[in-house]
Amino acid sequence: MFTASLGVFLFGLLAAIAGGAVGAAIGGNYAFVLTGFCVLASWGVFAATGNSFGFDYISFGPFMGPHIAFAGGAAAAVYARYKGYMEDGKDVNSPLAGLGRPDVIYVGSIFGIFGYIVQIGISKIPWFGGHTDSVALTVLISGIVARIVFGGDPGKGLVKGSLHSPHAFAPGAKTFLEKIKPGPNGRWLEWQEHRGPLIAIGSLFGIFAGAVSIFLAANVPGGAAFANTFAFGISAVIILFLITNRNMPVQHHVTNIAGLAAVQFFPVLMGDDFKWTATATWDSKTWTMATLALVIAGIFGIFNAFVCEFFARLWYNRGTSHIDPPAASIWICNTIVVSLAALF
Repeated sequence: MFTASLGVFLFGLLAAIAGGAVGAAIGGNYAFVLTGFCVLASWGVFAATGNSFGFDYISFGPFMGPHIAFAGGAAAAVYARYKGYMEDGKDVNSPLAGLGRPDVIYVGSIFGIFGYIVQIGISKIPWFGGHTDSVALTVLISGIVARIVFGGDPGKGLVKGSLHSPHAFAPGAKTFLEKIKPGPNGRWLEWQEHRGPLIAIGSLFGIFAGAVSIFLAANVPGGAAFANTFAFGISAVIILFLITNRNMPVQHHVTNIAGLAAVQFFPVLMGDDFKWTATATWDSKTWTMATLALVIAGIFGIFNAFVCEFFARLWYNRGTSHIDPPAASIWICNTIVVSLAALF
């Protein structure tokens, strides 16, 4: 959308400068919650008019796109730690405007620009750009860059941040997976870091997302292109309750990928002559295939939950900044789902 002309590119760039600043000012997670509300509102606009500008410009563009607003807030938080304004560089909950430091807000703007340009660049890569989630990958790259630049000892020089913090590996561990097990040096989500909760949340939230995604794809003209974003939007709103110190399940990565898997594999199950039609016209075979698509959604939900926890242990738990585990898992699993569906 933002590469049609120089004018529209510059328009989006200026919006991204402001979007990153907003993310820093209100806090990354609050910005992400607003992304969720924007996604749900965009669905209302799309269902009523067929216009996707809500998704393209507002929800996943320079206004409230996670690669701009959330990533800007995350980068500003580790910068604030580096400058000694706050102790926790992983704090993406606190509104950083409360620090009273305009340089923190400007860092959000800088990473808003970075996210805007990188996301466009990824989307233009032949084949890969159309077979991955460029927004999620940009969130990950932005977090990695922010840690490398600002993640070292506070005030001791730029570009000294460690991605893995190997000095904090579990003592006495022999394998790499044992070395990165959660420990007292930091955890992402204690209540869902083990096998049982990951399977439960991955499968059931995955089925939840798959079901609503199939219904939207079938009953809203053109809805298949955005179907997986509805449950994702609900999951993003749930983060609001996490911010209020409730142990809510973080599962937007699960609903995103599970919904995508359902919509991608349902046509594969139906055969070459498949066309999306309203659910009111479906016969028994169609419903049976839809049910199988939900099983596939649950499987990919579990897979994504485990991949996300791996990245939490790899980068987040012992780190000085927020490198987003869901974003790290979404782009990989998106590529896997889209590529596998295309093979069939």
